[in-house]
Amino acid sequence: MATRSTSSSTSEPASTRPPPPFVEVAPSVYEIPTSYRSDMRVPARIFASPETLPGLLADHSVEQLVNVTTLPGIVGAACGMPDMHEGYGFPVGGVAATALPDGVISPGGIGFDINCGVRLLVSNLEHKAIAARVEGLVHELSRSVPSGAGRGGRWSFAGKKLDRILEGGAGALVREHEVGTASDLEAIESGGALEGADASAVSERARQRGADQLGTLGSGNHFLEVQVVDEVFDEGAAGRLGLVVGRVAVLVHSGSRGLGHQVCTDHVRLMDGVMQRYGIHVPDRQLACAPLSSPEGQQYFAAMCAAANFGFANRQLIAHLVRDVFRRMFGERDGFLRLIYDVGHNTAKIEKYEGKKVCVHRKGATRAFGPGSRDVPAAYRDIGQPVFIPGSMGTSSFVCVGTEHGSEASFGSTCHGAGRQMSRTAAKKKVTGQALRKELEGRGIVIRCASNAELAEEAPAAYKDVDRVVDVVAAAGIARKVARLRPLGVVKG
Repeated sequence: MATRSTSSSTSEPASTRPPPPFVEVAPSVYEIPTSYRSDMRVPARIFASPETLPGLLADHSVEQLVNVTTLPGIVGAACGMPDMHEGYGFPVGGVAATALPDGVISPGGIGFDINCGVRLLVSNLEHKAIAARVEGLVHELSRSVPSGAGRGGRWSFAGKKLDRILEGGAGALVREHEVGTASDLEAIESGGALEGADASAVSERARQRGADQLGTLGSGNHFLEVQVVDEVFDEGAAGRLGLVVGRVAVLVHSGSRGLGHQVCTDHVRLMDGVMQRYGIHVPDRQLACAPLSSPEGQQYFAAMCAAANFGFANRQLIAHLVRDVFRRMFGERDGFLRLIYDVGHNTAKIEKYEGKKVCVHRKGATRAFGPGSRDVPAAYRDIGQPVFIPGSMGTSSFVCVGTEHGSEASFGSTCHGAGRQMSRTAAKKKVTGQALRKELEGRGIVIRCASNAELAEEAPAAYKDVDRVVDVVAAAGIARKVARLRPLGVVKG
């Protein structure tokens, strides 16, 4: 959700202030020093190249990142990823850590689609062996996985069943409904459930909105994509992940649907009403926040963790539906899909840096822990946590792994995609869905999207160049390239 910020932190309008001074502090790393504005508590750190940096000034994202530096309790730097663009309060692609216990937590720093995330599954199938069946495969996937705004699924969870999912995440589906296996949980961030979730902190309205939405993609930039491993950059890491050139894979991008959106809406309003009580003044009301140690902060954190668990469960159920299609079409052995990893990019988590506990807000930014971290699955601990950076329809996606350097440079974070460079309205003015559909199909990419308008909103031209974005990530040392995946077919809401 990208709502323009209109308020300013000084009496001087944003349009009349001089452009921020970007100081290159390391390769592909720039900082705006605290001298730029009197209310800045820490620098604003941006990961970019000389070619991509000017594009970040096309919207209000840099100004929003500077606003983030003013939050009470913020430490280190407010970080902007190379896919950064304007969002609600925080820019999408923003990372900020606040010191416990009294540093603030801000719903705008997590976003409305709590635990929107990406899951990658790899098959035993070679593309050349099933090339003639890709169109039928994408068609079956579009029939089996509900997509679209407000669309419900074939399952409905309410009462205690929903409580157990909100508090147990993907594991509740595995244990109680045999959706997936225990081995899946080892390949999901935080084992598929965030600690601290409390179902009672989730409003009745949020529960109603999410009751029938598990196992659904939603709309907007959410997708299910059939891909082929196109190129490998790191043979050792790719081999560990099971990525072989020519192998067919599936990438799923979805989140907590209406439930997560309502949790954010509920708590933005709540925090906006209590900031004065805590003596908090922010340059933009979209940065509404409260101390994490406060009753309001604790209530939001418990509800946010519950919504995140709903997001993990949603992707677990989507994967179950995808696996069923592959088994029906290709058999138990050839159609088997192994989960490589599942990682969210709209969460706040309690982590430790330099011996101190902090609350790390990642909005449109993914966790990217390096080798040796105990939070990385044992099978990947020597190579680092898998990271997925999708492109847009028609462009490649990348598999990377986290680095030790990222821990000090970006609170163990990297970007979550290519990042928008054009609004949805502008995209629809420039591209028609019908023409885009023909263009992609002419390139051999099967498209299933009921709405041409929704298709146009997600046109490749609306996004930054994913190759440049990933090159910045690699040059800055906050993730390492492993493989590139090429799209064969896309299902969108």
